[in-house]
Amino acid sequence: MHMTDALLSPAVGLILYSVSAAAIAYSIKKEVSCEKKVPMMGVMGAFIFTAQMLNFTIPATGSSGHITGGILLAAIIGAFPALLSMSVVLIIQCLFFADGGLLALGCNIFNIGVVPCLIVYPLIFRPFIKKDITLGRITLASISATVIGLQLGAFCVVLETHFSNIAELPFSAFVLLMQPIHLAIGFVEGFVTAAILGFVYRMRPEIMEFVLDREDVKSNVHRKVIIVFAVIALFVGSVLSQFASSNPDGLEWAVQKVAGDNEE
Repeated sequence: MHMTDALLSPAVGLILYSVSAAAIAYSIKKEVSCEKKVPMMGVMGAFIFTAQMLNFTIPATGSSGHITGGILLAAIIGAFPALLSMSVVLIIQCLFFADGGLLALGCNIFNIGVVPCLIVYPLIFRPFIKKDITLGRITLASISATVIGLQLGAFCVVLETHFSNIAELPFSAFVLLMQPIHLAIGFVEGFVTAAILGFVYRMRPEIMEFVLDREDVKSNVHRKVIIVFAVIALFVGSVLSQFASSNPDGLEWAVQKVAGDNEE
């Protein structure tokens, strides 16, 4: 769901830069003493970076999707550290892998980072498991929050493109393609998120409990989880990425469909 510069006007791009920069600055202020979380933030950021490389096919559409990881990050390291980690991932993707663009970076941080981490996680995910963490509640919270987060992020892409008035993509047609395809992607990511969080909770229940209570986790509690996710990140990046779908992702697919319809 990474936007490209071709979809954006400078005005819209700069506005979203300002919003995202303000959210990042606020997150830094809230986590001014997060030294204990830095190793976990780093390895989780690396895991999300590699996981986003692994596109999976959406059957019968010719499209593909990949996890974005905002809800997963927030559940494991907290909302504000999650936004900081996601921002670093998106900046690296932009500067070194041409994924998105400099003008679109603010939009991508907002759509993929701010929306799930600072809006959907506290409003949707936390209430599901605040009173009682169970595997069933984790599953329900993960699927609900991930689907809603992707729906909001996809709709933000449509709005940002519409108000930019650069690409000739009719608003209604773009919405009718973006929302359903990201609904499908959201359900897949929701189940993946639920499986990973269930695994973390069984291995180290203190992590999610401390995040919910906004308490610091002792560094030794993270150690085993850090090792596991570091190994998984290496495996995904070096092995599973070779089997990633070559189909266009949800955003690229929707743009191609709408642009194709306009040319007919």
